Formats: sequence, structure tokens, C-alpha cells
Amino acid sequence: MREELKEYKDRMDKALANLDKEFTRLRTGRASSTLLDGVKVDYYGTPTPIAQIASVSTPDSRTITIQPWDRAAFSLIEKAIQKSDLGLNPVNDGKIIRIVIPPLTEDRRKDLVKVAKKYAEESKVALRNIRRDANEAFKKQKSDKKISEDDQQRLEADVQKLTDEYVAKTDKVLAAKDKEIMEI
Repeated sequence: MREELKEYKDRMDKALANLDKEFTRLRTGRASSTLLDGVKVDYYGTPTPIAQIASVSTPDSRTITIQPWDRAAFSLIEKAIQKSDLGLNPVNDGKIIRIVIPPLTEDRRKDLVKVAKKYAEESKVALRNIRRDANEAFKKQKSDKKISEDDQQRLEADVQKLTDEYVAKTDKVLAAKDKEIMEI
């Protein structure tokens, strides 16, 4: 029985990890190389992450620098960043591409908090879906006479505790992200 709970716990861990990944893409006014993780460059006909065709670094808290390994990639990277919904303006000096992260306005910060809350709610929905899958599996096992009714109820209670724990973790991660976004 513990093996089945471990499987659902692993799925919940993945849902929380996905939330963290989504949060790293949210712009918080600080430069971070993970900001560009979702940006793909059409490199010789293949959508390629920037990190695979260039060196990405953050020399200070407001600047991201990109140094492509191929000269032909400069304009492709610039266009990909401009087309992305990040609202960033890359500057190409021929040797390196610089992106200066502008400070966020109060309205933009509030919008980002709303987006963060949306991501957190999607994560909670995923957690509840995992709980539902677990409960359905336990009901099926009971109907197939693999477990007793007491075992089913015990397993469902354990999954509920696990779900509550992960929802609390999601709320904690969201509160930290909100604080980070609203920080000037």
C-alpha cells in the first residue's frame, strides 16, 4: 500500500516542481538566466533554446548577457527575444547581446501577482486531480477485492493528508513569489 502512496506523492512532487518552473519564468525585476528558458530560437529550422546556442550570464542584478557561439545566431536570438511575451529589448553590439531588465511598475507588479496566483491555482487543480485518480484506483482495488473497505478508507485519508500538505506547500511558494514580485 505504501508503494501506491509513494507513486501519488511523486506525482504531487512533480506538480510542485512544475509550479516552481513556471515561477522562474515570471519576471520579478531581477535579471535571471532562467527568464529566457522558454524562448526558442529558429536555429537552422529547429526551435532551439538560447542556452544551447549561446552562453547566457547575469553580470549584475539588472542585466542579462548572451554571447552566441555562432555569428549567424545574433539576429535570430534578438528576434526570438523580441517576439517573446517577456517585454524585453535586446541590444546587440556585435560581440554580445545585452538585455537590461527595466524596473517594474506598480501595475505590472500587480499583473504578475495575478499570473502567479493563476499558476498556483493550476497547480492546486493538478494536485486535486491526482487525489481523484488515487481515490478511483483505491475504489477499483476494493471492488476487485484486492483491498478491504478499511484499507480503502485508510488510503483515501492518507491521500487527503498528502493533498492538504502539498496545497499548503503551494500556498507557501505563492506567498514567497508574491513577496518577491512586490519587492522594489
